[in-house]
Amino acid sequence: MREPGREPARQAAYQRATRETQIRVVLNLDGKGKAAVTTGVGFFDHMLESFARHGLFDLTVEAQGDLHVDAHHTVEDVGLCLGEAFRRAVGEGRGIRRFGEATIPMDEALVRAVVDLSGRPYLVCRLALQGPRLGTMETQLVPEFFRALATRGGFALHIHQLEGENDHHVVEAAFKAVARALDQATGLDPRVEGVPSTKGRLVDDEEAGGLPGPAPAAGSQPAPESHPGAGGGGPWS
Repeated sequence: MREPGREPARQAAYQRATRETQIRVVLNLDGKGKAAVTTGVGFFDHMLESFARHGLFDLTVEAQGDLHVDAHHTVEDVGLCLGEAFRRAVGEGRGIRRFGEATIPMDEALVRAVVDLSGRPYLVCRLALQGPRLGTMETQLVPEFFRALATRGGFALHIHQLEGENDHHVVEAAFKAVARALDQATGLDPRVEGVPSTKGRLVDDEEAGGLPGPAPAAGSQPAPESHPGAGGGGPWS
């Protein structure tokens, strides 16, 4: 549940340009689910639109990438930029719930996502995808997107497929579940005073260690799946 007036507008815009991609992301955490997405990868656009709608985020994504090679750089770099937008929009994290979870069905598929806005990047992605592609997007890029999102966003993300045989259904349920979990975690709770941490305060970036620094070069690998990202205690331990 949103709490208008508790915080200033929780929005962020972020741009990133390399020789492989040019990306612009605008995010409003307290939106209404409006999306304007253009990446050149049709299935990915559909997933990001579903992400915005079901997370109730207002989201703009404009991406141009080297699709003549493949969609890897575009999908991964959009994840990095969206993660950075989340990190900036959340800011110090005062008054947020911090944790979020959602279990979402789509026909025979059932996927659970759990988020901790801990400042420590971590991904566990357990999706048993069977086919090589969904439209023009390789299925192996799905965990790459979530890895980039969690790494640059500075949060722990667990995604588990509980049921499902159709890859489209499984992936769409995953995007919706992550969106709902992030909506819950970034939501404001009037009972929370300050930062939701036993530390009682935010630590410095240097002390945190888990706060992401500059974006990795396009095509580089962020924190490995199921392994911690940058070490050290995050700002909301």
